[in-house]
Amino acid sequence: MGRVKLRIRELAQKRGWTLQDVADQSGVNYNTVKSYARRDDGMSTVDLSAVYKIARAFDVTIEELMELLEE
Repeated sequence: MGRVKLRIRELAQKRGWTLQDVADQSGVNYNTVKSYARRDDGMSTVDLSAVYKIARAFDVTIEELMELLEE
């Protein structure tokens, strides 16, 4: 099973957003956004509905938000 990294920090920085802004814009709990943004080593599971909401807030596809990491 692969691991994924979410490009939240990168996309937020491009827009001048804080992680709180991402949470507010997406409707995803701040602690969830913060947890996903800080996982540089990747995650093996994510809440797909949260990922979808975050991608919509950035106006990108889920594929553009996620980076597949090598195992």
